[in-house]
Parts: sequence; structure tokens; C-alpha cells
Amino acid sequence: MRDSHLVASIVGQQSEQIQLMASEYESKKAELDEADVSTGSQAHSRMVSSLEKQIANQEKRLAEVSVQHEKLQKSYKKAQRGLAEAREYSGQIAKEMEKLNAMETDENREVLQQLRNLVAMNENLKRQEQQFKAHCKEEMNRLQGELQRLQSGDEFGDPEERERLEMISKQYESDKAKMQKIRLLLARRNREIALLQRKIDEVPSRTELSQYQRRFIELFNQMAATLTETKKFYTLYNTLDDKKLYLQKEVALLNSIHDNFQTAMSSSSNKEQFLKQFEQIVEGVRSNKAKVEERKVKEKARRDELQDSYTQLQQQQRQYYKMVRDFQEECSKNELLVAKLKARHSSMQS
Repeated sequence: MRDSHLVASIVGQQSEQIQLMASEYESKKAELDEADVSTGSQAHSRMVSSLEKQIANQEKRLAEVSVQHEKLQKSYKKAQRGLAEAREYSGQIAKEMEKLNAMETDENREVLQQLRNLVAMNENLKRQEQQFKAHCKEEMNRLQGELQRLQSGDEFGDPEERERLEMISKQYESDKAKMQKIRLLLARRNREIALLQRKIDEVPSRTELSQYQRRFIELFNQMAATLTETKKFYTLYNTLDDKKLYLQKEVALLNSIHDNFQTAMSSSSNKEQFLKQFEQIVEGVRSNKAKVEERKVKEKARRDELQDSYTQLQQQQRQYYKMVRDFQEECSKNELLVAKLKARHSSMQS
């Protein structure tokens, strides 16, 4: 900005000088017109030519200064655009670093540190590449100017100069191959950074893991409730089915007794036979009852055993939750102590 003001002031001074010389020329011309034409014609011509030369020189200088002003103005605008792009790029990098810092946990701290080192190396390589390109461009311009100078001077040139140019050309090719290798290295680093970024994205954070854990617990509780309800329905069905079977047997027995009662009471022999059959039926009912009672006792013992096992599992679950809570508290204390230790170590180093 300061250069543009300087050039503008120079252009203004040159234009003022031209106007001053033009007015001086007019005044001199008027004076010469009033003087004797025969005695001052030659002096007048010399003065006119001198003033015209001065005006031409000043106009030429004004054109050169204007061209220089335009070049400086273009370079200034280009620098302003470069500065704006650099600031925007710096802002993007700052945002990405804030995202990485927000994603940092104990599990991925080493991976993020490695990613930061790779990003810094990438930026360093980019900066070196830009500097190298600028250096190569300056060297190429210098060599092209030297080549044009040599071609305009002597077609064949000095052998030593030709040898020097060949050495410069070989150096240029070597630097060009080196720049290509740097580009390949930069591309490989970019691929490594992208691969690490994908791996970091694939690793769930602590918040996501806690959400998954809560969701799994909800699904497990829902499945357990559904299973318990289904077992209850199966048990109810089996109980009602057994009850139905016993009732059907009881109804069939009562129908048989009712149908055969009149026939059995018709004679004493039929009556004794009926009583014996009735005693056998009663004995069968008692046997079935004993079996059912035995099954009931076994099922009750199994229920008590399962209840004891369930109580032990509940106690173990409470102990597990208590140990997990204690472990989390100790981890928090450990992180706090590590942070204090790092702060004290940094303060001692400083």
C-alpha cells in the first residue's frame, strides 16, 4: 500500500513538472515573438527544441512510472488475495484441530498425536514445495535471461560458458526429479493421513460406547421380560391342560359308576365285583395323587434352588456395579493426578 502511494506521488510530481515546463515554454515563446525575429530566430529554435526534448523525456518517464505503478498495484492485489486465502486456510486448520481435540480420548490419544505429527509434516512439506517452486522459477527466469543474452551476443559462445550452461541444465533436471520425488512422498503422506482418519472415525468414542451399552441393556431387559411372559403362558397352558385331563378322567369315572350302579346292585355277586372295581379305582386315584404330590415337591425344591441362584446372581450384579463405579472414580482421580503431574513438570521445565 505504501509503494502504491509512493508511485502515485511520483506520477503526480512528473505531471506537475510537465505542466510547469509547458507553461514555461508558452511564456518563452511569447517573449521571443516580441523580440527581434532576425536576431533571435536561431536562439528561439534551440530553446524550442530543448523544451520539446525535455517534455518528451518527462512524458516517457511518466509512462514508465505509470507502468511500474500498475505492476505494483497488481502485485499488491495478488498479495492481498494470497493473504486472504492463507487466513481462510489457517481458520480451517484451526477448526479441524478443535474437532480433533474434541474427539481426543484415552483410547485414541496416541493415534491423534501421530495424526498431528503427520499433518505438521504435511504442512512442512507443502511449504518446502512452495519455496522450492519459487526458487526454481527464479532460477529458470535467470537462466532464460542468461540464455537470451548469450544467444543475442555470440551464436557459438564461449566453450566454458557452454559447459556452465550444460551443468546448470543438469542441475535443473536433477532438481526437477527431486521435486517429483517430494510430490510422491507428499501424496503417500496424504494417503496415510486419510487412512488414519478413517480408522479414527471407525473407532467409537466413549459416549457412543455408553449409548451402545444402554441400548443393549434395554434390549436385553425387553427380551428377558418377553421370555418370562412366554414362560408364564406355557406354564399356565400346561397346568390348564393337566387340569382338563384330570377333570375328563373324573367325569368318565363318574359316568361309568353311574351307568353300572343299577346293574351292580341287582345281585350280590355283581355288587361285590363292583365294590372291588371301585376299590381299585380309588387305589389308582391315590397312586396318581401321590405321584402328583411327589412331582410338586420336586418342582418346589427346584424353584427354591433357582431362587437361591437368582439371589446370588443379583448379589454378584450389585458387586459388579459397585466395582465398576469405584473403578470409574479411580480412573477420574488418575486422570486428574496425571494432568497435575504434567502441569508441574511443564512449570519446572519453564
